[in-house]
Amino acid sequence: MSTETHIEGETRADAGKPPRARMSTRAKILFWLTAWGIVLLPFLFWRSTWFGRPLSDREIDQYLSDASKPRHIQHALVQIGERMSRGDRSVERWYPALVKLASSPVEEIRNTDAWIMGQDNTRPEFHRALLVMLDDHSLTVRGNAALSLVRFGDASGRPQILELLQPVHIRAPHAGELSDAAKPGQSVRQGGLVARVGNEEVRAPAWGRVVSVSYKPGTTVEAGTEIALLAPPVDQVWEALRALSLIGQPEDLPLVRSFKSDSPDIPQRIRQQAAETEQAIEERAKR
Repeated sequence: MSTETHIEGETRADAGKPPRARMSTRAKILFWLTAWGIVLLPFLFWRSTWFGRPLSDREIDQYLSDASKPRHIQHALVQIGERMSRGDRSVERWYPALVKLASSPVEEIRNTDAWIMGQDNTRPEFHRALLVMLDDHSLTVRGNAALSLVRFGDASGRPQILELLQPVHIRAPHAGELSDAAKPGQSVRQGGLVARVGNEEVRAPAWGRVVSVSYKPGTTVEAGTEIALLAPPVDQVWEALRALSLIGQPEDLPLVRSFKSDSPDIPQRIRQQAAETEQAIEERAKR
């Protein structure tokens, strides 16, 4: 069969079929824009929430004054802190803003600010602000303020640092039926749901790992009853132990030693740091 005859036969066979619809130029453009959007939008969201993206001085000025977007303020604070750690003195222009943000109504901003002010332990205004933050209602803000004060050679925050090593007791805000309780071993973020009591959500005051839940779902609990226990997160424990190696007292040793346990829930680096902290406290006591 010749090529011409074969093509002619195909043409006759296809003659009764409806023509295939072709995508118009406009439809192609819309298709590609949609495809790019699927890829680009997550990138733009990540870029807008990633605190590691460098900011210009002008952007830091804008972000620090953007009270409507707390994450912008946190981003600016993190960038200032990184420049402080490199010895960049130009960031001193924002030091008054750092002191002011110590009283921000947003907990996440105060938390970041407390950590950042510890990057420059030569500033008395930071020292004063951090001492006030020891009385903050947030566990993490108090803890970060206490850790930063250690850099000033100030042990005033020792009780707050010990608090960072303690489990958090979650209690029922009122009487009601327990439901939607987190599972033992589950990690929860600060503000994450731990359980519901009646129609009210009970949320974690800090990051942690659920050690135990005291009652089964469906149980009616009384107001003030402990419903869950949270163990502190690993990084928090590590920072607190490091601080106690500098300011810890002999009476802190039982708590420190509890982190030397061979429990599978305690990572090796925590056990190692607990041993080093124990040794540092004992040697200091001897001196």
